[in-house]
Amino acid sequence: MLLWLLATLLIAWPSAARADEPVWEALRAPGSIVVLRHSYAPGGFDPPDAKLDDCSTQRNLDDNGRAQARRVGEAFRAHGITVGRVLSSPRCRCLDTARLAFGKVEPWEVLQGALRDTELRRRLLIPVKQAIADNRDGAPLVLVTHGSVVSDLTGLDVRMGTFVVLRRGADGAHSVIGQLYVE
Repeated sequence: MLLWLLATLLIAWPSAARADEPVWEALRAPGSIVVLRHSYAPGGFDPPDAKLDDCSTQRNLDDNGRAQARRVGEAFRAHGITVGRVLSSPRCRCLDTARLAFGKVEPWEVLQGALRDTELRRRLLIPVKQAIADNRDGAPLVLVTHGSVVSDLTGLDVRMGTFVVLRRGADGAHSVIGQLYVE
């Protein structure tokens, strides 16, 4: 039984590794985009009294989330991907994810989204979509944000620690190439 399991894993492993290759290859194309949902932070939402300038009032990464963020960066480096600008929601869990993964970050208010205000949520997406459209050349633009913003931009509902890769097509529009979850 153990021999059968080992043989199955050895056969399946190369195909699983190859399944991720289109995502990494897309990141090598000029003007690609990474939309990363922050790493694991226990709980569902920030407390009602959370303040942007005080991480102690927010929902934050735990040890698992910090380790996961580091592994995201390690995966990029292992695949030879150097990122360009790293823009992040100003929420501490997003900023920390960006710093731990990529070593740099620029806070950008629009990436925090607006869960309970549909009109504001729509308006906040306009500059984000423009930044995506403007990223035509060079290293990937990284957007570190929240699940609702990832969904609004990509149509995907992803778990914490997942990144979605967008690539510019011949028509100039970006489309989803794939997603990867870093355990």
